[in-house]
Amino acid sequence: MAHRKLEFAMPAPAEVVFDAFHYHRWRVHWDSLVSRTRVHGGAPCPSVGAVSENTGGGWLRSLSMRTRFVSYDPPVLAAASMVGQSFPFARWAASMRHQPLPDGRSVLVYTYTFSVAPRALAWLLEPVVDRIFLRATRKRFARLQKFLATHGDAVQAWRSSHRPD
Repeated sequence: MAHRKLEFAMPAPAEVVFDAFHYHRWRVHWDSLVSRTRVHGGAPCPSVGAVSENTGGGWLRSLSMRTRFVSYDPPVLAAASMVGQSFPFARWAASMRHQPLPDGRSVLVYTYTFSVAPRALAWLLEPVVDRIFLRATRKRFARLQKFLATHGDAVQAWRSSHRPD
């Protein structure tokens, strides 16, 4: 089983980072890991129990994963686990914790765990999949950092007029 905890310094407050990731209107502008994401039922963002469909981006476009949110507590925490299987994953779960910093920035703590299938080849496949997923995750959150550095004010303005905090 692969398990990692990664921290990313974000150039925006936790609530802005949270919304830029979870509201699909913003995510489509920066997320390199998915080409399409939607919450079943048409909601603009997840909620506890919500199932989302995520289609891979770039050379991972043929991969698709359904996830169910087990925690959704804006702007602090969101966690989801895979529903069913999606090659090469047999199991997958991740959480995002947002920690505010006193200077108006924040830290995003991303933790993931997965196992691969087929189980008989896990010893061979898991390290390779982990390396690929780690690289894609770092690239993904670097893109979020860059997006927030240039568009964080737009997300904040949208928050002020659309989010009932």
